[in-house]
Amino acid sequence: MQNSMLGSWVKHKYILKRRAPRTRTKQLSLHLVLLLVTAISFFPFYWLLAMATNKTSDIFAYPPRLAFGSHLFENISNVLKSIDFFGAFANTVFVAGVETMLVLFFCSLAGFTFAKFSFRGRKLLFVLLLGTMMIPSQLSAVPSFVLMARLGWVGSFKALIVPGMVSAFGVFWMRQYAESAVPGELVDAARIDGCGHPRLYWHVALPILRPALAFLGIFTFIRVWNDYMWPLIILNDPARYTLQVALSQLDNVYGSDYGMVMAGTLMATVPLLVVFLIGSRHFIANIAVGALKE
Repeated sequence: MQNSMLGSWVKHKYILKRRAPRTRTKQLSLHLVLLLVTAISFFPFYWLLAMATNKTSDIFAYPPRLAFGSHLFENISNVLKSIDFFGAFANTVFVAGVETMLVLFFCSLAGFTFAKFSFRGRKLLFVLLLGTMMIPSQLSAVPSFVLMARLGWVGSFKALIVPGMVSAFGVFWMRQYAESAVPGELVDAARIDGCGHPRLYWHVALPILRPALAFLGIFTFIRVWNDYMWPLIILNDPARYTLQVALSQLDNVYGSDYGMVMAGTLMATVPLLVVFLIGSRHFIANIAVGALKE
């Protein structure tokens, strides 16, 4: 009996020793693949940064120059001389910030309602909501402009903020998350304690929905920040231009200073990286807290 147990133990140790190198090889291969994918993903940003430090002649040199140049501050100075960068930056921060806050409020409220409340026509309304996601935004540009013109909002920030303060994707995302993350028993217990719909939303659902809100906030802020078509159509005062519209003024028919264009693009990209890093940290932290509570 002892000999058979000793034999099985030795066999088990031998198998573990044989498997250890294979496991290390798989881990090393996985890390190499991840490093390669990270390098490929980071390369466009590196190329943008490198082009922003060079002149146009250096950008079009053959073979391409991958090294950093010494003209970054010169290119930034040319951007500031060509457009009202800080004015457009402030306009974009205001529009993106206000619209993001409105999207978070209305989409989370609607998503929680669709997920945990039963009312007549709920399924039909949700299907119609999903149907609007299949309509390209270009098709609604003309009707939206006509509506804004009749309201007298052409050229104002209201025409940028109000049409986008609720998104079909945001409602769908919050509904799907609330369906699984908010326990029905918790909602029933809060109802027994006398909570109405506003208190259920604010005190029960909202703390649980923080990871989904963090993602939706990042997604919405980046979308509004990068929006070009609708601000170009609706804004007619250069003092109210958003950043993407103002940056488009750097390119002209007589020739383009691509070093200056890339410097302006870099200046517009850095705030997005900051927002993403801050928002993703809260997103990951809230997911980790939820996992620990489970």
